[in-house]
This record gives sequence, structure tokens and C-alpha cells, in this order.
Amino acid sequence: MHMGKVLTASDYVHLHNHTHHSLLDGLTKVDELVERVKSLGMSSCAITDHGTMSGAIEFYKAATKAEVKPIIGIETYVAARSRFDRDPAKDKARYHLILLAMNDTGYKNLMKLSTTANLEGMYYKPRIDRELIEQYNEGIIALSACAGGELGENLRVDNYEEAKRVASWYKSIFGDRYYLELQDHGHPDAPRKWDVQVKINEGLERLSKELDIPCVVTSDGHYLDHSDQDAHEILLCVGTGAYLSDEKRMSLKEFELHVTDPAEIIERWQKTNPEAVANTKVIADRCELSIELGGILIPTFPVPEGETEKSYLDKLVYRGLARRYLGKATEEAELLTNDAIRSELSEEVTERLDMELDVLQKMGYNGYFLIVQDFMNWGKSQGIIFGPGRGSAAGSIIAYALNITDLDPLKYDLLFERFLNPDRISMPDIDIDIQDTRRNEVIEYCAEKYGSERVANIVTFGKMAARASVRDVARVLQVPYAEADRLSKMIPPPVQGRHIPLSVSVEKDPDLKAEYESNPTAKEVFDYAIRLEGTIRSHGVHAAGVVIAPDDIVNYTPLEMAQKGVVATQYPMGPVEELGLLKMDFLGLSNLTIINNALRIIKKVYKQEITLSEIPLDDMKTYELLQRGDTTGVFQLESAGMKRYLKELKPTVFDDIIAMVALYRPGPMQFIDSFIRRKHGDEQITYLHEGMKNSLESTYGILVYQEQFMQISKEWSGFTGGQADTLRKAVGKKNIDLMKKVKPEFVEGAVKVGGATAQVAEKFWDQLEEFANYCFNKSHAACYGLIAYWTAYLKAHYPDAFMAALMTSDQDDIERLAIEITECRHMGITVLAPDVNQSFVEFAVVPGENTIRFGMAAVKGVGVGAVEEILRARESGEFKSIEDFARRVSTAKFNKKAWESLIKSGGFDSFGDRSDLLFNLESIQAFASKLQKDALSGQTDLFGGLSDDASLQRSVTLQKAPAQHTMRERLTWERELLGLYISAHPLDNYDAYFQEQTIPLNNLNPNIDNKKVTIGGIVTTVRTIITKSGSKMAFVGIEDKSGESEIIVFPDLYSQVGAKLTQDAVIRASGKVNARDRDGNLSSEVKIIADEITPVTDKELAEYESTGRVMKAPKPRPEGPVKVTKKKAAAQVVYKPAAVSLRKLFVHIKDPDDAERLMQLKEICAKFPGTSDIVLVLGTEKKSAIRLPFKVEDSDALIDQLVMKLGEDAVVIK
Repeated sequence: MHMGKVLTASDYVHLHNHTHHSLLDGLTKVDELVERVKSLGMSSCAITDHGTMSGAIEFYKAATKAEVKPIIGIETYVAARSRFDRDPAKDKARYHLILLAMNDTGYKNLMKLSTTANLEGMYYKPRIDRELIEQYNEGIIALSACAGGELGENLRVDNYEEAKRVASWYKSIFGDRYYLELQDHGHPDAPRKWDVQVKINEGLERLSKELDIPCVVTSDGHYLDHSDQDAHEILLCVGTGAYLSDEKRMSLKEFELHVTDPAEIIERWQKTNPEAVANTKVIADRCELSIELGGILIPTFPVPEGETEKSYLDKLVYRGLARRYLGKATEEAELLTNDAIRSELSEEVTERLDMELDVLQKMGYNGYFLIVQDFMNWGKSQGIIFGPGRGSAAGSIIAYALNITDLDPLKYDLLFERFLNPDRISMPDIDIDIQDTRRNEVIEYCAEKYGSERVANIVTFGKMAARASVRDVARVLQVPYAEADRLSKMIPPPVQGRHIPLSVSVEKDPDLKAEYESNPTAKEVFDYAIRLEGTIRSHGVHAAGVVIAPDDIVNYTPLEMAQKGVVATQYPMGPVEELGLLKMDFLGLSNLTIINNALRIIKKVYKQEITLSEIPLDDMKTYELLQRGDTTGVFQLESAGMKRYLKELKPTVFDDIIAMVALYRPGPMQFIDSFIRRKHGDEQITYLHEGMKNSLESTYGILVYQEQFMQISKEWSGFTGGQADTLRKAVGKKNIDLMKKVKPEFVEGAVKVGGATAQVAEKFWDQLEEFANYCFNKSHAACYGLIAYWTAYLKAHYPDAFMAALMTSDQDDIERLAIEITECRHMGITVLAPDVNQSFVEFAVVPGENTIRFGMAAVKGVGVGAVEEILRARESGEFKSIEDFARRVSTAKFNKKAWESLIKSGGFDSFGDRSDLLFNLESIQAFASKLQKDALSGQTDLFGGLSDDASLQRSVTLQKAPAQHTMRERLTWERELLGLYISAHPLDNYDAYFQEQTIPLNNLNPNIDNKKVTIGGIVTTVRTIITKSGSKMAFVGIEDKSGESEIIVFPDLYSQVGAKLTQDAVIRASGKVNARDRDGNLSSEVKIIADEITPVTDKELAEYESTGRVMKAPKPRPEGPVKVTKKKAAAQVVYKPAAVSLRKLFVHIKDPDDAERLMQLKEICAKFPGTSDIVLVLGTEKKSAIRLPFKVEDSDALIDQLVMKLGEDAVVIK
């Protein structure tokens, strides 16, 4: 190359870059890398992460979109000897090597190299070896890499001849595809040059001349910009577990490793080796790779001899329809021909069937359905519980016939086009719910059937969220643990499952912002944490996704070994789908395990076998349970709001349940009240046009599902199924261009086919635009509604078995257990404490007694292994005493923690007092160890062979504990270990105090709304929130022996008593009853707005002298009981107030032009019509006041709402 040519930015290409896919070593995010390269005027760029290709597709897409040419590469590790050698003395050394894909062959070879390194060569790092390089080098360019490469390692220790031998070997393999990599921080003029790299560069230039191997310059980018270097050092410390202050830690701070500006590179290298710069562009030009995205790669299904995929699918489908629609037994159906079955099916069924089979044939999806039905029917034959379907697949009659789904799509108006749009080729997506304990068996079945090299799990990336990054940074900076813990806990929790970026929180969250601005340590920690947040920290396995490829997966995606020896793709879910691979979602669903456990218990205890698909959907007992809102533990229906709506709706048909699953979400919740009123005839059912009645009848004229407006477009506007699905996509995804295209077709169709006027059609379209984002996929709601119904059915008919199964499933979650055990009490089921002679691993039913015995594995601190050892010992008879237990239960499997937990939770109550047993625990354990050791050494036979004298020595004498634990302490143990009080209630001894000083919680009801009361009890939960004005308030759960309620503690009171509101605290609270919902209407949920809270001490309770006068609950309003209204207009709840002197309400609005605030004020006041004046005080100077033309109710509920919206200082009453 001519020395005189002036190089420009696009002549230099970064060929060695690490992104955050180089775990805890690269800081750069992929999109940031592409953005920077583009902004620097460069036309091409490579990605070369350490030992992985996991970012390749993400990079390929981002670069292609930005019109930067992507070069896919890897910085691999080459083993010192072979990839199979793992001798610590010889094989810890490994050498870096950069490999870049020139074309499709090179890319496939790169995937094979990376996969083999991960699956065969893993020893600290994934390694390839010379054998693999010889085998898979075609289409690959190699660079000699950094100081950690084989040349660098030799040259830095003056081993020139060895370096020459190595370079010659690589040249002999790669020929003109081998380059010597000069790194920029080894240039004599580089800022902060590294002397080691300077020496290596000199050696490389000498090798280049002697062996005629071209050189190339790289920057070895680990972070984007020099300003990121400190954050990168912190990242390295997180990766190596070091402190920033460690002298000997791994550091790259001596030199610069950012994505350098090409202008700087050119300025330095133009003088010394311009050709090495120009060669970067030569390499980029040699690389031409295009990766095909958006294809469809479905494996072929092995069909019986003489069958095609089509003929075999048809046969299975017809047999399935004979079972589903003609009630024929499987054996009978197998003897019939397709034609014979078809002749008996209704026209509705055959019409739908023909349409679906036609679409599958056209799209080439016959094999797909065969694969799914095959593993599902195999699983069901093995007793594995599957969900009834999930998502849009339930819209297929073929899926129903093949047992993939369990809902009749014709009966519930589920549309096939919602699942597969005939107008658009897209991969079908059937998500399969499987009981979570047996999911792996199904995956293993697929691996066996299609070949383990074609089936793999899918990787997921664990990224540093805000809290984790704060903890990591604080540890590296050696911030004391308590301080680090405090800072990480200040980070706001995720909102609707989405993490709030730390950079937003330090601006928006008042506490965090104050800390950031006033505490230099916090500022340093948060600044670094912001840089690290979102960086990939670890690889895991996707909870659901499994890939089944038509050929060896390694031809489509590189693989890695995930935890627990599972093989997973290196590409995550998104790229796997974009490559067109068949991805199955096998979702482990704990509710199915609960159902399975319940069925198992029912079979064992009640000798009854239940088949889920045969449970009747019109069972009265089930609907009665739903109408009472007794849905704790019922899938999808157990939140407080949902229970309230179920009580009001009183569902009577399965369609009601589907609708509730779909409506109970932010947005469509606003339609629930209307839905309920229409069901009960309190509101007229109307349709915009008669042509919609068919589609909307099942939901009382309210548009709830996407399927409904698809059906309207088919019946009313004459759309085809494909057009209807395109409409759904356009409206659901708010695709404006597509909507503009579809709207005229829709309106024109409604006029022609539906006989509507253009005006009505336009009106419906406008409503559709507004409602579409609320509409839910009916197929999904129906499937989940069915699981909900199954769980409700089991709970209604077999309450003890269902609750035992539920508690077994949640035994590791003490909070859930507490809720479930309270539910058992409501249901009249007694839950007994654990007992070493009676309990099992799981919660067990005592037949016919409405009693459940606590599972020992659910006691905190007692593992399943310890319980299994107790059960093994118990096989030879119950334990007679504490010595007998100590003698027979192996000390190796039953440790001190298990002893302690079982004593404290009551497991040994039949053998002695808890305090005495704890006091003697060490001697009991010593006795057990000595006995068991002697038995092992053969000194004595455990049961006999001892004289009476010896047996006396072999017992343990229990000393009396010097101090007995109080009942309160014992109950606290139960609460900690079991999640609730079992042997007694903490308030048992204080009945007199609470009867005379407070009213029972079950006396709170809507009739005494707004009355002053005093209540008391024990605190069960405390939930704090930050109000708009930045102060804290709390919602406190409280229970007494009669029931439970919630106390609302506003900021003023919270600032005084907040610290005393802890779980298990006993309190007395006075305040006003509030039974109004957000809209100001009376509801059945009653809370207390507290104006005073006092902790009640043990001393006060113990010294209390009874007066014999029981506190009376306040009388209901003078005009008799108030009917809880079904949320009609608020005016209907107005009652005649007693004569009181009327107060005025003053509301201060600082900015009179703040229209939004004025509207909010008007909306709130409209909900509280009454007799008090409301006066607006305007402006910051408060100079003008206006009396509003309406009056409001003088109530705490109104004031609370105003305070929450406008702030405390804005509302005054006089």
C-alpha cells in the first residue's frame, strides 16, 4: 500500500470489541457500541466476546439497521494442550485468539467451535484446541489477539523462537487469513502506553517481516469511552470478588481499552505503520455474512409406515373429533374410517375443520401439530397434569381434537385466526402449562425422540438490577454492610413488574434524591451502580423455552452448558425466534402441581379418581363457592378485589368466569360494574346495532374480548378470518398506518353486509379504537378460567384435600401459609401442629375429621432429608420417648437446627415441655451421638443385649429448665417457624381488656360508616407507601380473635407512631370507620382511618383490672341500615344528615391556570354531594377566593381524597 494515502475514519475498523456479553469483563451494551461506531464515521465493526457468541444476533440486527456492516467474531480460548486435558499443573494456561466469520461457512464453523469449547473444553473457561482449529477453520479469519494470546505470552518473556514457531503453525493452517494483532496501547505515542504491549508489538512487527504475515491494529475495546474506565474497574472487581483497594487484584487501569476514535488511531499509526490500519478495512471487506432471519424451521415428525404427515394428522384429528363430539370411546374411534366419522359430525364442526386443515396444509404446519400432540399425549399417559391450553391455541378445533387443549372452541366462540392468521405466515405458538415438578420428563422425552443434538433449552441473561448493582458496588468500595443494606433498600420496588432505572430514581424518588445529594458515599455508589445497571451478570436457563430443530441445533445457534448440566442455546429467546426455530414454551405451573397433589390425596384418602377433562362445568357447589368469594387458593380469582366482584356478580355460568379473568385488569376494570348490573337486570342491555348481538350476547352487550370484535368484523362487515386478525393486530398494537388501511374496508363492509349506516359503523370504529387496548385474548382467558374452575371445584367438593395440597405447594412461603391456614379456620378445618409421631413430609389429611396435620418439611429449618429420616425410623413403630427418638433417628441426617425447630414448633410436645427440651438439647444430642457411635463400632447392640444396669446408664436425665419461656415467646416461635399461631392466640389472656377497651373487628360494617370507634388487636402486616408530597403513610393489617381489618395511617400520625408498627405488636387504635370506595360509594370493605394509635404492653395487659363493662359498637345511622349500592351514580347514597353546624371546606389552588388540577377537584367533589360549601382560594398569595356553585358532603373520605390528590397543606376546614 502506498504510504502517501491519507487515511479517513472509515478506513479503520474496530475488529476486537467486548460487550457485556463478555461476562463481568465488558461494560459496553450492544446498541451503544453500534451508535458510537456510527457517530465516529466508521462503516463496519466486529463483536468478539470472550468464549461466547451470545450477543451475535442482537449485534447483527442493530448494526444492519444502522447501516454499519456487522462482523461476527469471538475471542476464544485455546487450550495449552488438548481441550480434554485438565491437569491443574499444566492446563491452567490458555491462550486468547480472535476469530472472525468471513461468510456463512465461517459463521457455522464459529458456532461449532464455540459449542465444542463449551460442551467439551470447559476448564475454568471454554477452550478449543489445535485439532478443532484444523477441523473448522474454513471461512474464518484469525488475529493473534492480545498479550494473553500465544504470541503475546511468548514475546513478553523474550521467547522469540517459540513465538515464531507458533505463528508459522497458524499461517500454515489459515494461510492469508492469519493476521498479527498490534494493539493500540502498545504504540510508543499512545497515551498511557503499556510497556509490555510495546515490547509485544515490536516482536510482532519483526515476525511480520520475517514470516510475511500482515499486521492489523486493534483497540481491544472493553468499554465505550475513556470516562467509563473507573466503572469498568468496579465491574472487574465484581467479577473477581476483589475490593477496589486490593493491591494484587486484576486491573486494566494502566492502559486504555475503549472504542477509540479512528482519528486518534490514524494520527498515531499513519507515521509508523499505516498498512496495519488499512488492513482493518481489508479484513472487513473480506467478510460478507448474511444471516437469514424470519424463516420457518419445523422438524419432520416420524410418522408410521405408509403415512404422510398430512394423512396421519387427518386420521388422528378425525378419531379425536369422534371422541370429543360423538362421545365414542378411543378403541371404537380407531376402527372407524375418516369418512365414516365425518358423516356423523355436524356441519358446524366439519366447516371449521376443513378451514383449519386447509390453513395448516398451506402453511406447512402439519408436522408441528403432530409433534405437540405426541409429547402431550405421551405425558398424559404418564399421569402428568397439563393445563387445558394457554393463549390463542385454544381457538383451534384440531388442537381440541388432538387433546392439546380441553376447551370446545365452537362452544366458547374461540377463533382460529387469533392463533394462525391465514393471510400471514408466522410461526404458530402453543404455550403448554405442565405441573412444575414433572416438566423435565417431557423435555427428556423430546430429546430421546428427536435426538439430543436437536433439542436444547434456551439461555436467559441475569442482568444487574438497581438493588444488586448498588450492593455489588458498595462491596467493592468496602462500604460497611449495614450502610450498603440501607442504600439498597432505599431503591423503589418494581412497578408492575418493571424495574425503575436507578438514573430515574435518583431524580424522582425524594428519599433517594436527598441521600444522593447529601451523602458523598451514596453519590459515589449510586453513580457507579447507574453505569453497571443492566449489565449481564450471569447466564441461566429460560423457565419455559425449549428448541426442537430440524437438524443439529449447532447449525443454527451455538450452545453452552447451563447450570445442572443442561444444554442451552447461547442465543436468548428473541434471536431464537427470529432465526425461525421451533420454540416450545413448556411452562411449569405450580397450580397444576397443586391440582395433581389434591387428586393424589383424594384418591388415597377418599378412594375416588377424578378426570379433569370430565369435571362438569355447571356444578352448583362450585358456583356457590365462587358466589361467596371463598376463593383463597383458587387460581386467578384470589385477590381481594376479585373476591369482592365475584360476590357482587354471583357467577352462574362458565362464561362469567372467563369474562372476570379478562376484565380484572387495569383498564377494563371500569366495565366490571356495568357488566354486573346488566347480568342482574339493573341496567338495560343495549347494542349499538342488532348485527352485533350474536357476538356480544354472552357478555351482556359489553365488548370484552379481541375475538368479539374479530367476530363482529366477520359477521357485520364481511371480513375474512385473515382480515379480522389483521384488524386485531392493527388496533391492538395501535398501528396507525394499518388502521387507516383497514378502516374504510370495515365501514364499507358494515354498510354492505351488516346493513348499518356509515355513521353507526364510524361510531363503532371510534369505540373500537378506544377499547381495543383493553380487550383481552378470550382463548387465554378461557383456558385460565378453566384452571380456576377446576381448583374451585376441588375446593368446593374436597376442601381438606385441596387445602393440604395448597399448603404443601406453598410450604416454603411462610406468608402464603399464614393466609392459607387462616382460610382453613374460616372453612372450619382445624390445622394441627407438627408431631414427630403423626406428621409426614407434606401436609396430611385426617380422613373425615376436617383436620389437616402440619407437614414437617414446612417447618422453617427442617429439611426434607431430616423428615424422611424420621419417617424411616418410624417405620418400626412410633417413638415412645425423647430417648427413643434420639436412639433411632440418625444424627447425621437430623441436626441441631432440625431439633430446635421441631421442639419450638411443638413437634415433641408429647414427650416434654418445650423449655425443658431446649434446655437439655445438648445432652440429648450428645446421648444420641454416643449411642449411635457405639452401635457402629459394635460395642453394643442397640435394642437389648444390655443388662438392666447398663440400660440405666444409657438414658438421659432431663433437667428442669431454670426459666420457662412465656406463652408470648412460644407463640412468636410458632409464628416464625410455621407462619402462624397454632397452640393458642397471643390475645387469649387479654379477653377482658379488649372487650372493655375496644370493639371486636367483626362488628365493623358499612352501617357505621364515618362513626368513631376504638379497635385493638395484633399487627399482622405493615405496608408503607410514599405519598405525592413525598411523605410516608401506612396500611396496617390487624387481627383480633373475631376477625381482621385494615387501618389507614396518614403521614402526620405515621411520623409519630411508624416505628412502633411492627409485625406481632399489640395495639389499640381509634379513628373513623371508612366503608367508601374510590368513587365515594359505600362498599362492603371496611377500613379504619386512624387518628390515634397506642401500643399495648404486656405489663399493661397483665395489670389490667376488669370493670365488667363491655364497650358497645356505635349505633347504625338513624334511618336504619344502609343498602350497599352497586356503584350507580354517587347521588343515590345521599342520606339525611342530623342537624349539625355546617363547616366550610377551603381548597387552595396555587396556579389558577392548572386546568388538570381543577378538573381533578371537580371530579372528586362530584362523588361527595352534600350540604357544605366549598371555597376555592387561588394564587400563591391567596388573594382571591370563589365559592363554588355546588355543595359537598363534610366527610373524612372526601378530605382524604383531596389530600391525596392536592397535598395536605391545600385543604382546610373551618
